[in-house]
Amino acid sequence: MTFAQLGVPAPLVDVLAAEGKTDAFPIQQQTLPDTLAGRDVLGRGKTGSGKTLGFCIPVVTALAKSGARSAPSRPRALILAPTRELATQINGVLEPLAAAHKLRTTTIFGGVSQNRQVNALRGGVDVVVACPGRLDDLLKQGLLTLDDIEITVLDEADHMADLGFLPVVTRLLAQTPERGQRMFFSATLDSEVDKLVRRFLNNEVMHSVDEATSSVPDMTHHVFEVSADEKKPLVRALASGTGRRILFTRTKHQAKKLAKQLTTQGIPAVDLHGNLSQNQRDRNLAAFSGPDVRVLVATDIAARGVHVDSVELVVHVDPPAEHKAYLHRSGRTARAGSSGDVATIILPDQRRDAQQLLRKAAIKATPQAVSSDSDTVTQLVGETAPYVKPAPAPAPQRRRQGSSGSSGGRGRQTAGHSGGHGGRSRRSASRSVRTAAGRSR
Repeated sequence: MTFAQLGVPAPLVDVLAAEGKTDAFPIQQQTLPDTLAGRDVLGRGKTGSGKTLGFCIPVVTALAKSGARSAPSRPRALILAPTRELATQINGVLEPLAAAHKLRTTTIFGGVSQNRQVNALRGGVDVVVACPGRLDDLLKQGLLTLDDIEITVLDEADHMADLGFLPVVTRLLAQTPERGQRMFFSATLDSEVDKLVRRFLNNEVMHSVDEATSSVPDMTHHVFEVSADEKKPLVRALASGTGRRILFTRTKHQAKKLAKQLTTQGIPAVDLHGNLSQNQRDRNLAAFSGPDVRVLVATDIAARGVHVDSVELVVHVDPPAEHKAYLHRSGRTARAGSSGDVATIILPDQRRDAQQLLRKAAIKATPQAVSSDSDTVTQLVGETAPYVKPAPAPAPQRRRQGSSGSSGGRGRQTAGHSGGHGGRSRRSASRSVRTAAGRSR
């Protein structure tokens, strides 16, 4: 079914058509008739099912229909997301649609200076895409109000619960007008999410496209069992293909180290984890989306919210601790109708835990004993990308003259001393004066 047939306004249909989007995905087909009609909706669908566009369209439509102008620091729509990356990507989907109706959007999240965000709010924005923590901070500072919110979206509600955000999310939702329209989207409906549904949704319509553990027809799962000595060569082999791939590690240190190792080996890679600043995260994601870097090494921070087109392979370098993380990591490939592969690397003593993990995730995959040059691995990798010579490391900065122990420094100090100080530097003389003054007090 097309977006036009679903009742999406013509200006938005034109924007979507320009992006090559004419037919709606199942979650969009189910929810749009109700969300465009102003109903509260609870949408359940696994990652990659098209939920973001499913709620961005009705948000823009509702605001355009009301025809009001947003006053300074009084946005009219709120979209809550659990991570900075997801907030940024939602805004990327939203902006072209909003521009068709001359609506303004902004993102609000931590890790960056709040000045730009505050200035945007004061300039008057229609839609705020926010992470709960920073939004709560700005509200407590009196820098905006949610009194004019007409439509609220809570995305990845189950992940909000996993991260412990539900108390602040509850506080934020309570500050939005009860008469407003609300849409909640979640892959699963745990008890904590259900509490939010019962408190904040009114006469809601529920649409469930996929269970969180339902299989993706175009996603193929592999489990590769290797010895400890063979793990590094296998990881390198899996990273060496021509298409984009995401490698998941357990720790931030491992992600940084592996990205550096692969780059040194002629496989350009960038890392994504919690130790990076927001600017570094944005820069690395932009590089991964471009033509020169085809490998992203990430912690679970990228398991939700990071969408890059045409990721053909996800590699669990370290198996995750629980099945939800496995599903969300794996969901970075085979998105929106595309196909993809998932490879989990295990050591012999991890076989039992891996089988339990896959069973909980409702994934059927039999562990295979392999090496880096096994036929199964070679077929999965496909064409190997050409070697890329690593950029030379920046030259170390030369030590400034005048540093302690350099003959140049001693010469300058001698030249600069004043008579009567017996060769002491001005700093030593000044320190002596301050000490004497302190004693006199």
